[in-house]
Amino acid sequence: MAQRVPPAQLASLLRDAITRLNRRVRQSRPVGELTLTQLSALTSLELAGALTPRELADTERVQPPTMTKIVAKLEERGLVRRTPHPTDRRQVILSTTDSGREVFAQFERARNEWLGHRLAELTPEERETLRQAAAILQKVARA
Repeated sequence: MAQRVPPAQLASLLRDAITRLNRRVRQSRPVGELTLTQLSALTSLELAGALTPRELADTERVQPPTMTKIVAKLEERGLVRRTPHPTDRRQVILSTTDSGREVFAQFERARNEWLGHRLAELTPEERETLRQAAAILQKVARA
């Protein structure tokens, strides 16, 4: 019979496991010139489609001057482009370029490959448990 764990203890166990797994997945990125911060900003832009610099700074939880430096590096590498805002001439819209989308895709492939190898080492029952846990974690994240 399954052991009952108090919600506070389960929260601690899950948070620790998710943090460690996230750290390992992030470390599996292809070695390149981009920092984790730059990759994170590129990922946010790719997932959002397009953002203003302020929206990107808010998404990444950094100050606008910090995001200005990050965007400048991404732009310098041809991974991000600025276009005029359609309604506010003082603003710009940031989006990924074709090269930026390819870097993002390489990053995603590397992370999925690393995790896929780890999951292949598990039993079918363990993988099924993780599939169910993923659905539950999605539900918790939406709450």
